[in-house]
Amino acid sequence: MIILAVDYGDVRTGVAVCDKTELLAVPVCVITERDPAALAKKIVDLAAEKRAETILLGLPKNMDGSEGFRAEAVKSFASQLSEIAPLPVVFRDERLTTVSAHRYLNLTDTRGKKRKQTVDAVAAVIILQEYLDYRKRNQ
Repeated sequence: MIILAVDYGDVRTGVAVCDKTELLAVPVCVITERDPAALAKKIVDLAAEKRAETILLGLPKNMDGSEGFRAEAVKSFASQLSEIAPLPVVFRDERLTTVSAHRYLNLTDTRGKKRKQTVDAVAAVIILQEYLDYRKRNQ
């Protein structure tokens, strides 16, 4: 199944996708959009272009597992997305994915403007890859 993963942000939103065999997650793009309705439309269009069957949305939880204001913002966005997406929208805990993305970018010595434009897509890849690994373990 092709899954489109989204790392939602107020300004930049990272997007990743996996292949039909669910083996590999790859970055697609970073969308710069402040309007949630316009962003939802762009994500639905990308999902159609990539032939995605599910949209995976990173859910930012606090370290203790509770949900704060960022999780509420993501759930509000998911509600908008669900209204226009002909696909299921599922959540995946995204704790520490941005930290991990920065670590990966440190390893590749990605700096400056390029790093800022890449980190959200890398975070989306991490969210998706963790979800794919979870699905494999729990088949």
